[in-house]
Amino acid sequence: MGLDRGLRRLALGTLLAAYPGPVPPDWAVDLVADGLAGHTLFGTNIAEPAQVAAGTAALRTGRADVLVAIDEEGGDVTRLAHATGSPYPGNAALGAIGDVALTRDIYQAIGAELAALGITVNLAPTVDVNSTDENPVIGTRSFGADPVRVAAHSAAAAAGLQAAGVAACAKHFPGHGATVADSHHELPTVDASPELLRRRDLPPFAAVIAAGAKAVMTAHIRVPALTGDGPATFSRAVLVDLLRHEYGFTGAVVTDALEMKGAALATGGIAPGAVRALAAGADLLCIGAKVDADLVEQVAAEIVTAMDDGRLALSRVEQAAGRAAELAAWTRAAGPASGASGQLGYAAARRAVRVEGVLTGLTHSLVVQVHARSTVVQGRVPWGLGPHLNGTESIQVVAAEADPQQLCRLAGDRPIVLVGRHLHRLPGGPELVAALVSTHPVTVVEMGWPASWRPVGTQAFVITYGASHANGRAAAEVLGLAG
Repeated sequence: MGLDRGLRRLALGTLLAAYPGPVPPDWAVDLVADGLAGHTLFGTNIAEPAQVAAGTAALRTGRADVLVAIDEEGGDVTRLAHATGSPYPGNAALGAIGDVALTRDIYQAIGAELAALGITVNLAPTVDVNSTDENPVIGTRSFGADPVRVAAHSAAAAAGLQAAGVAACAKHFPGHGATVADSHHELPTVDASPELLRRRDLPPFAAVIAAGAKAVMTAHIRVPALTGDGPATFSRAVLVDLLRHEYGFTGAVVTDALEMKGAALATGGIAPGAVRALAAGADLLCIGAKVDADLVEQVAAEIVTAMDDGRLALSRVEQAAGRAAELAAWTRAAGPASGASGQLGYAAARRAVRVEGVLTGLTHSLVVQVHARSTVVQGRVPWGLGPHLNGTESIQVVAAEADPQQLCRLAGDRPIVLVGRHLHRLPGGPELVAALVSTHPVTVVEMGWPASWRPVGTQAFVITYGASHANGRAAAEVLGLAG
């Protein structure tokens, strides 16, 4: 029994769990006391700052060096500000600005906010090179399409977070930027040679490793030349041969959520996926967002069984738990640092806005926001110009269901400002723009990844490089519509 308890504690030391609601339930704290590496916070865990700080303090009653992680990328992916939208622009906006010092300052400010709440690991920055305009899951989460630019900003972001005492976890190795599928729903394929990966996708990872990033997150993507039929998360060629040996990374390898279809479909479930990830060289396993005590125990038991039946070497699990413990020790020793002004993100977002065309006569406009589905990682975070308008009339429509003639009648003699996110990809989106420009002056505000599509006949095309609260305010100010 003693050995079993020891193996269970060892297995728990490789796991990042999660819990429902704003208050950690007793089981979540008890598992920390039993050796669980830590928990990841999601929007469902966030109500307001004092509550978050109380929750992380409660977790520390289980163990002082518990890892508390979060996806706080700024821009379109925020957990702290899921109810309003992030006060920071995301990576695409920072890459467009091109000020590496600003990127460091933004990430240090984010890190300071996290540290003040007792959060010790940020599952950021996203360092994927968004080489495919139609990428459905990276897009504005990327610093851009140029590997050199992405590498410079990635290193700055990691340094900024860690200057605030929060460990950076660069993602998604070996690069999710060339996919046209979302690994939350399926297993994407990147059909690239190792040489192409080294030129296009891997320079930002080399940069964050050189900058001292404490963790790197795996990608649930298939790269046939390296991974065969399975995802990178379960590939020793990727996690050990490439990341450890070729790129010299010595920190913690963290998996993307094992509940995601890109991983679960390849293994038949979270628990077998945990064993395969450990065997491949991962150290800290993100179980996912929907977690309870039974699931954690099931995963830990599968790891212990795998050690007993030879699928996992005891030394491999000891190594993984040791790296997770080293990460926890660094976060405890780092301590929080002060951040920048709360207005830093809004000023940065204004610098990112690009205008093609002429902005005139928009003071009295009809603002039409086109509905766009959120990805799993974004969640249902508010976006658009609505909260920032000076009384200008604003309505929301679904592109494929909208009646252009009715919109034109509603606008009357006013110009139309059409606000969208990946408008060209929405069913009925380009057709709606074409119908409106035939009778009205139309300004299009694109708050998604700026692809090459440009609608014909518009008065202006405005690019914000993201849809955060800060991006929305910046667009409203540039248009002269801010309240």
